Amino acid sequence: MPEGDTVYLAGKRLHAALAGQTLVRGEIRHPRLAAVDLSGVGVTGVGSVGKHLFTRFDDGTSLHSHFRMDGSWHLYRPGMRWRRPEYEARAVLEVPERVAVGFALHDLELLPTAEEDRLVGHLGPDLLDPAWGPAHEAEALRRMRARGDHELGLVLLEQRVMAGVGNLYKTEVCFLLGLTPWTPVRDTPDLPGVIALSRRLLLSNADRPEQTTTGSLHPNEAHWVFERGNRPCRRCRTRIQVAEQGAGVYARPAYWCPRCQQGPAPAPTRPRTRRR
Repeated sequence: MPEGDTVYLAGKRLHAALAGQTLVRGEIRHPRLAAVDLSGVGVTGVGSVGKHLFTRFDDGTSLHSHFRMDGSWHLYRPGMRWRRPEYEARAVLEVPERVAVGFALHDLELLPTAEEDRLVGHLGPDLLDPAWGPAHEAEALRRMRARGDHELGLVLLEQRVMAGVGNLYKTEVCFLLGLTPWTPVRDTPDLPGVIALSRRLLLSNADRPEQTTTGSLHPNEAHWVFERGNRPCRRCRTRIQVAEQGAGVYARPAYWCPRCQQGPAPAPTRPRTRRR
């Protein structure tokens, strides 16, 4: 599932392309919204709230979208060939010089702008909220402390605590803290520091598609431990371990260095061996 900075960047680019213009084409190719035609409606803005995206119109409505695992918004010039198959398109919003196409958007809803809170009111503070301040930090801290018995990695992923962190940043935050993802929140020494680090990593990548936590944009050097199972730790050369964290549909692979990170951890997943 995309991280919060990916959704933030999509909203920023859509806003630059569509805001202040009138749709010459507004197709919603979703079973529940098949009869909706947004042609002639003006776009007042596009913005993200955590991993949720809202395209707002001058008739007082908003189009809500969520990327889930495979959704995305693309921008094209009129007449350009789309990079994904047309049958995956769920929304087409066109203004005179740009075409925004939402692909594989399983969650689409048209609702009054005044009721957006119905879909995002349960979320914790958005780590990429431009108005972020002490009140946001205090609320995130309150929600995190209320989950003292929960595993730190799972709490980082819980959007009801603070919105925006996905599996990539969960993994990297835990490494930079020197704690395993299975460390209970109550045993995490600096919870304000956890929040500040999470926000800093998201902010550092919010204006570009590439995501790095090491400072390098080279594909093989961008992350400390994420998706580096069974490879040497960049700090100590110990082999990175990987195991699932969470249950059922919420299970995600967690990566950690058994030397650089302290705390409980399950038995690592055994690496697959190739057949000769």
